[in-house]
Amino acid sequence: MIVGLGEAMVLFQPADGEPLDECRSASVHVAGAELNLLAAARRAGARAAFCSRVGADPFGRRVCAAAAALGVDTGLVAVDESRPTGVFFKDARPDGARRVHYYRAGSAASALDEADADRALAAGPALVAVSGLTAALGPGPRRAVARLARAAHERGIPVALDPNLRPGLPPVTDLLVELLPMTTYLLLGTDEAGPLLGVDEPAKVFDRARAAGVGEVVLKAGADGCWHADPGGPRRLPSAAVEVVDPVGAGDAFAGAYLAARLAGIAPRGAAWLGTRFAAGVVAAPGDTDGLPAPREAAALVAEADSIET
Repeated sequence: MIVGLGEAMVLFQPADGEPLDECRSASVHVAGAELNLLAAARRAGARAAFCSRVGADPFGRRVCAAAAALGVDTGLVAVDESRPTGVFFKDARPDGARRVHYYRAGSAASALDEADADRALAAGPALVAVSGLTAALGPGPRRAVARLARAAHERGIPVALDPNLRPGLPPVTDLLVELLPMTTYLLLGTDEAGPLLGVDEPAKVFDRARAAGVGEVVLKAGADGCWHADPGGPRRLPSAAVEVVDPVGAGDAFAGAYLAARLAGIAPRGAAWLGTRFAAGVVAAPGDTDGLPAPREAAALVAEADSIET
């Protein structure tokens, strides 16, 4: 079972691609980096559980219902009677850009702490997934991420780290660097390699990460695909995307599919191939998880990934 620690929020986005200041109606979704990852992992065949906090409000109930509908176990989600569930709004601008407005200050998940990390570990995970985004939510979440990664490593539980660096949030690069020796799977974007490792050329990124103690690296390059581990050095896979409606959530879908595949014994090349297919589906649909392949299609993709030779 993969256990992810983080925040999920209710997302509102205007219907028909209108900007927020002009729209008359909006669609409602549930999203969050770790929940997105877990949803993809579950669709790829792994058991997945979400460790978080939500408010005792309709939005908190909606988060739990959406996670459960995606097959993600919500038994590790605590309800905070004194803090609200976070919400955010996605704005489609006339230039085609997507801008996101967060209302998460003082949210239930911003109060995550070491007790939540201990609850995640008590579930007996086969792998834990942590994120720099969660660590940046405040002092408590930062401590929770550090405790979960360190304690999991001490117990021999693989740790997956997605830096998820966000310019608008407090810097956490120092913590992520400290966690690299405990990281089994590092899934980072090309734009995060420089701040985290000091280099951005793929071969140097892989070398620098391994020198820091990372077990396995995947470099996500957006429209340019990804770079995965190969005996002869980093190997590039092109993106599988055909249509891009909304790029948000693609990296999480890639990461979840990749980790599920690796847990199932699929080689890095096949796992990366699977990740590109999941990401391609997500970018072709609005919302962060709406484009995940249907269960039967996902099973066929996993079987195909397993047949890919290294």
